[in-house]
Amino acid sequence: MMKLFYPFLFLLISFAVRGENGNAKLMAQLKAELARKSVYDNQKERVIAGLKLELERCASNDLDRKYQLCNRLFEEYKSYQYDSAYVYTQKMIRLSVAMHDLPKQYESKIKLGIILMSSGMFIETRDCLDQVDPKILDPKSKRLYYRLKCVFYAELANYNNDKYYAEHYRQESHKYLDSAIALAEKGSFEQIMYKAEVPDTAGQKLSNYKYYEELLYRHKLTQHQTAMIAAALADHYEGDERMRLLYIAAINDIKSSIKETVAIYKLGRNLYRVGDVKDAYFFMQEALNNAEFYGSRLHKIEIASILPDIAANKILITENAKNKFIIYLLTSLIIVVIISLISFIVFIQLKRLRVKERIIAEKNSQLEKINVRLSEDARIKEEYIGYFFNIFSEYILKLEKLKRNGERKMKSQQYEDILALFGQINIKKERDHLFRTFDRVFLKLFPNFVQSFNALLKPEDQIWPRDNEVLNAHLRIFALVRLGITDNETIAKILEYSVNTVYTYKFRIKTKALVKPDDFDTSIMDIKVVTEP
Repeated sequence: MMKLFYPFLFLLISFAVRGENGNAKLMAQLKAELARKSVYDNQKERVIAGLKLELERCASNDLDRKYQLCNRLFEEYKSYQYDSAYVYTQKMIRLSVAMHDLPKQYESKIKLGIILMSSGMFIETRDCLDQVDPKILDPKSKRLYYRLKCVFYAELANYNNDKYYAEHYRQESHKYLDSAIALAEKGSFEQIMYKAEVPDTAGQKLSNYKYYEELLYRHKLTQHQTAMIAAALADHYEGDERMRLLYIAAINDIKSSIKETVAIYKLGRNLYRVGDVKDAYFFMQEALNNAEFYGSRLHKIEIASILPDIAANKILITENAKNKFIIYLLTSLIIVVIISLISFIVFIQLKRLRVKERIIAEKNSQLEKINVRLSEDARIKEEYIGYFFNIFSEYILKLEKLKRNGERKMKSQQYEDILALFGQINIKKERDHLFRTFDRVFLKLFPNFVQSFNALLKPEDQIWPRDNEVLNAHLRIFALVRLGITDNETIAKILEYSVNTVYTYKFRIKTKALVKPDDFDTSIMDIKVVTEP
């Protein structure tokens, strides 16, 4: 009861300071809690250490007890550290297999999918979901399964952002969310939270925030639950109220040692929007530290897309403040220092300012290059994630159709028809289709690639696709190099060549290039992604 009481008391106090200085006090409290975060982390580590010790002392044949302890360790690590959470889900899977307990095997797979999803690993999450049969799950595990399905399709819709596929994924997400709501206990935290995620109006993407308000202001929540709901509710407000909710979410995340957090990232982003660059940079750095500690690649990419801009503005503001101080100092010295000494000081100070301006210019140039590379990487990943999901979906449908036809003909003992059915599979045609699709996606990103590539060669050595080709073998090898795949063995596996063939192709072209062989790959990497208008 006391664990639930303190977050509720904190909410009452936060309402009391809602006046003019309310957010300033919450800002001070957040910074104070950040200074104490090691205390909260040590508390969590002690709990984890106790569970690990209990697991070590557990009898070797008490598999069920070991499974329960690994499950508790997973729950502790789930929002704290990705790698450790992953390790204990693997142990749960092994223990459930050893017990021949299929429901526990499925439960372990679902929990593995939860942490894979938190790290942005869509394909791996889908693999976990495909291995689970929800029909034999207990109500709690089935609710987790449908909830994970809902989140998977929602995130997929956000990344795909295609008019047709994104809308389909959103419909799938809402379907599984309805199933999770039906399985949740009436009036429970989970049911109300799930209801909040159902749009209030048909076709609307935003959640129904009234349910979030009901949870935050009328229910007793844990610190972690308070942080989750406050961060979600903040998306429905602007100005001081949004900032107040984000402060509440970030403070509760720190107190519960949650590292897989978006609250402090959202807070830093909003502070940057209102011009508080110094605090925005401070909180963004903390968000990056959390993402690195947890091991979330998705959050690191999000933070990396905005942190360089904040850092550049912070440098400029700091330098402007220094310049103002110098001007003030020089103005004061005019009264007491002779004109010649003042002139000398001004000369020295201006010389220092020019050095600093050069440093700032160099830093800005570096940051601009980093931003361009991050933007290109994000665009490439976005295009190819959508490409691979579409390809996988096509092949799954083909395999499903082949399976149904094969089973039907097996039952009717039509063995010759089965052989004919397999004869319809043209591996070369499928591979050519895969390569052509890869080529089209690549040239969508790099429409000038072929021209830029041939500009590095003499006219007589240039390589152009034939009329029936998009890219040929030589161009496709260096297309993979431009995507960052430089290992000959990896390229050989993708294109189904021998390693020697890939090496020979690359060697021949580099020896004929107008640039040095060592500089050829660098010139390929300098070919830019063309941004869509």
